[in-house]
Amino acid sequence: MYKSFYSLAQTPFSKNLRSADAFQSTDHQGALGALDYLKKSRGMGLLIGDPGVGKTFTLRTFKESLNPSLYHVVYFPLSTGGVMDFYRGLVYGLGEEPKFRKVDVFRQIQQGIERMAHERKMTPVFILDEMHLAKDAFLQDLAILFNFQMDSTNPFILILAGLPHLKTRLSINHHRPLSQRLIMKYEIQPLVKEEVAEYIDHHMKLAGAKMPIFTEAAIEAIALRSQGRPRVINTLTINSLLFGTQQKKEQIDEEVVRLAIEDSGL
Repeated sequence: MYKSFYSLAQTPFSKNLRSADAFQSTDHQGALGALDYLKKSRGMGLLIGDPGVGKTFTLRTFKESLNPSLYHVVYFPLSTGGVMDFYRGLVYGLGEEPKFRKVDVFRQIQQGIERMAHERKMTPVFILDEMHLAKDAFLQDLAILFNFQMDSTNPFILILAGLPHLKTRLSINHHRPLSQRLIMKYEIQPLVKEEVAEYIDHHMKLAGAKMPIFTEAAIEAIALRSQGRPRVINTLTINSLLFGTQQKKEQIDEEVVRLAIEDSGL
């Protein structure tokens, strides 16, 4: 409904946005640069950020940049399942049927990584998301599980992703062995105020907008309420377009944004 009212060719702020069409914020580029360094160096890295700042999109962009003939990606978000479920998931990701005992599953993961690296000439890439939910025992296991030839080689890439307090947890003494092996640590920050305006303009143009639809005051209100988090910006802008259409507003002003904020409960 709002697409025809505002003469848009497609839905703005789509979750199915191509990586090539992403808004290149300073921090998005910084995170991709850090991940590229990890790709070249291999080993373990940490990517953290508050909810809604774009961690998952950044990880997806990185995954799509990898040559599938050279890299085998295993993405595994930590769920409420048991630790063994997680390890078995890694074995499945490597294309094998997991065994039952923990020691055997560990051996399967390590041997699967080495076979992939040395026989198939592919680098396995493990993206472990929501790691702030990980139990201490699991974090301690990772330092052992991803130790190859007495830590003299890294035939893999391991990315631990989660909320910022994951970094704090890793600084505790009993997680220091894992923390010391992280060769890359990056925290994604929200968009700054100026970038919020550029972000909205970028996505509206992608959707086919021929002229500014949001007033400066409306954008300022969105920036203030969203605190620069793209996920919240997306919600507020779409809701604003809906309310603007209902009120037949040619431009979205701060009053329309206020209604969108109240309706979304933000």
